[in-house]
Amino acid sequence: MDSKEKKINIGIGFVTGRKNFKNVIKMYVHNWKESGLIHNDNIGIHLFIAYDLHYTNTVVNDYTITDPKILEMMDSIHYLNNTVILSEIETLVKKNIVTLEEAELIFGEGYAMKRNAVLYFAIKKGMDYLVFFDDDEYPIANIKMNNTILWKGENVLLTHIQNLKYADITHGYHCGYISPMPQLEFNSKLSENDFRIFIEAVSNDIINWQSVKTKMEDGGITYADVNIKTNNKTIHVKETNGMKFISGSNLGFNLTKIDKIFPFYNPPGARGEDTFLSTCICNRVVKKIPCYTFHDSFLSCEQLLFGSLPGNLKSIKIDPGTTTQRFLKVAIGWIRYKPLLLYVTQNKNYETEIALIREKLKHVVPCICNYFNEDKFGLILDEFDYFHLHVKKHYEDFKRTQVVWLKLINVLKQSNNK
Repeated sequence: MDSKEKKINIGIGFVTGRKNFKNVIKMYVHNWKESGLIHNDNIGIHLFIAYDLHYTNTVVNDYTITDPKILEMMDSIHYLNNTVILSEIETLVKKNIVTLEEAELIFGEGYAMKRNAVLYFAIKKGMDYLVFFDDDEYPIANIKMNNTILWKGENVLLTHIQNLKYADITHGYHCGYISPMPQLEFNSKLSENDFRIFIEAVSNDIINWQSVKTKMEDGGITYADVNIKTNNKTIHVKETNGMKFISGSNLGFNLTKIDKIFPFYNPPGARGEDTFLSTCICNRVVKKIPCYTFHDSFLSCEQLLFGSLPGNLKSIKIDPGTTTQRFLKVAIGWIRYKPLLLYVTQNKNYETEIALIREKLKHVVPCICNYFNEDKFGLILDEFDYFHLHVKKHYEDFKRTQVVWLKLINVLKQSNNK
């Protein structure tokens, strides 16, 4: 980058709730240093950290960066805790910019709202670009070569920066344990066809039967595609079924034209905030860029944070504790946003699709309960019915969130132009 170029301020957004967060930050910072981004006079790197103390019973110190070497390498660090967010809400309400109810649509409880807080404050602080990373993803790729694994450090942030000047949104690839789903051995309790029916019922833009089957045949592991790394091509994401697919992490935003930015949304207690954003960006320039992050969905590869590279990756087997409960949690998260996703993307056929899914779940959920020896999987059908019952309310909130966000964007535009 030429020394005469305007300095680019890069916001790095983390929505986190895990105790290993500071180890993740350390790995990313060293990666940025190796990429030549640290101490580059033309680039400022600013952390925006929205944390949840209740997710895994953490404390503030688990997120407060005190390492002097890291502090010296960052241009600024912004901790978006409840106090900061409530203060911003109070200011916005006092100035009659939004009502308290409207503010809670943007900054309330939930994963999407914490992403909105990061997005909002990054714009307010004058960032040119914002890139989101998750605290269970690392800037490294696992590549399968014959019977062994090659590991490659990924210049993820640099790749986003190089491409965001030509796009509204960029997102990269994922490898590792992409879905928190243990490897299954089908039997009389649960056949492959039964599980296919289950996956088809809960499927979304990311999870579908073919992708799940492929992963399970490879031990639940996704390996980086050598061709993507070799060709180094950027792909223009095309619209499919009213969506331009993006991922929630390894995700970049060009903030130089903030009127092109939409907020995140998910139904209460659900996930899918990236999915619903995907339905809003069909008129935006979205690029998939050639960089990987390794998704450690079961936190079974934390040694990667300390530079230890395993020669093989183990399949995640079923156990009555961690893996089963993790899969239960994510399955409920998927089904909670399925009704709204159908309502947004297949509105004309909504009732027909809902009836078909309910029949599939009625057939297969008892098999899932029996196979995992966990009756709580029975909640999936109850959750599906509840979110179907409230789908119109959730759709109204989804649309209202965009209206409220526009109010905030207009105020930020006026402020940034002063």
